[in-house]
Amino acid sequence: MNIAEELMIILGISLDIFAVMECQGSLVAKVEKKQLLAFCGIWTVGQGLALGIGDFISTLLRKSAARGDEIFLGQVIAAAIFLCQGARLFLKAWQNERIVERREEKFDAAGFIRLHARTSIFTLLTGIAFGFLESSLWVLLVLIAVLTVFVTVSGMYTGYRLGFEHKMKAYLAGGTLLVAGGMDVIFVHIGDFIF
Repeated sequence: MNIAEELMIILGISLDIFAVMECQGSLVAKVEKKQLLAFCGIWTVGQGLALGIGDFISTLLRKSAARGDEIFLGQVIAAAIFLCQGARLFLKAWQNERIVERREEKFDAAGFIRLHARTSIFTLLTGIAFGFLESSLWVLLVLIAVLTVFVTVSGMYTGYRLGFEHKMKAYLAGGTLLVAGGMDVIFVHIGDFIF
């Protein structure tokens, strides 16, 4: 994959983080810089680890079977992962889960960790897909670090200033990017393999 394709997919999965942070921002009485820095660190490290573990898993699978039909199967799996993740974000936008928007003085660390763990599972799947497509892990780690910090900060301030109403748009945009990434894999990578 080229960097533009990788950026599109990483941005798609990062918009899920934007929506989570937007909801967090809508609940805080004041955006604490130390807390925001901690969020950025936790998200970035977690996303990087999940992506790296996913890439490692796909590397092990590719080494055990490196024939042409297994490469094709890996590309099909990658496309399916991106399309399913896009569908998941569309479903989240359609459900448009409401939250009670009230200021909280104390941060719910346990709830944040649960949200982080759920999001990291999908990043791990994305790492597996990127591994099957033989993307450069270092480029992916830089992209995910930069975008994770950006969406964490922008999501927190968007929620703090405007509430959580924009999360549906973030889910729709993320889903669109992921479906476009899945279609790109089908038409470019799988299509090149077949023809």
